[in-house]
Amino acid sequence: MEEHAGCSNGATSCDDSATAGSRVPSSAQCSTVSVFLAKISGAPRHVTAVWSKSLINQSFTISIDRPGDEDGPVTHKVELKPWPFWSKKGVKALDVGGGDRADLFWDLRSAKFAASSSPEPAGGYYVALVSNDEVVLLLGDCKKDAYKRTKSRPSLEDAVLVCRRESVFGRRSFAARARLDARRSKEHDIVIECSPAAGTIRDPEMWVTVDGFVLLHVKSLQWKFRGNETVLVDQAPVQVIWDVHDWLFAGPGSQAAFVFKPGAPPEIQEDTGRNGIQSEGTEFCFFLQAWRTE
Repeated sequence: MEEHAGCSNGATSCDDSATAGSRVPSSAQCSTVSVFLAKISGAPRHVTAVWSKSLINQSFTISIDRPGDEDGPVTHKVELKPWPFWSKKGVKALDVGGGDRADLFWDLRSAKFAASSSPEPAGGYYVALVSNDEVVLLLGDCKKDAYKRTKSRPSLEDAVLVCRRESVFGRRSFAARARLDARRSKEHDIVIECSPAAGTIRDPEMWVTVDGFVLLHVKSLQWKFRGNETVLVDQAPVQVIWDVHDWLFAGPGSQAAFVFKPGAPPEIQEDTGRNGIQSEGTEFCFFLQAWRTE
């Protein structure tokens, strides 16, 4: 699983009550990370959007790569505390290197958050990144408001979602909502459920559900704590890779890792006649880090 950990990349469910009294560090937080490739000042740059929520704080951060700059990426963080109302709307000029700049606009005053306590808003907001009078990255559903406020036109080249990563907490059920194909805007409801901790039952099991359908059922999980299976989501192949070793053998406060990678493995791609599976291939992946808190 280590090779996928670099997928620096959101929507998440967080069981805040589950963290109380567990061995998860108090600094632990639910987070969603989305990495985009956007054209800034005429050149492609990686832009990372992070939404975070802990027991005492909530924030979002935008980082933009500055190639060849020893200072690293330029970053701006906004704390979403309830009392400083002004922080929910603002604008910030960012030095993106080479004498160029980009402007970050945001309005979260009417942002609506899902009942699952996701750190990322479900709607009622926008976050816009502007370069050379073009909106090169736009998050949220209030697009008209964003274009009106920035007085900028849409970019001729849409930002491309490269990778997404989520960190979630729970006891036996871990839910997320995310795309499983960067080329499509459709999001899927993903639920991972597991049996009680090792020692409470003889044969632990795990289920992976997408949009209400169980696509993967792993029995005898104590022997199959690492694996890779290809499932079909909307008739398209998706590889599901898991490592739940620590869930079974490290006790409360441990984590498991899951990767959802669109496309079939090479051996299946070569056999286009098997199950009718065909894949165009993509480098996109969705990485889920699930912390168990019983």
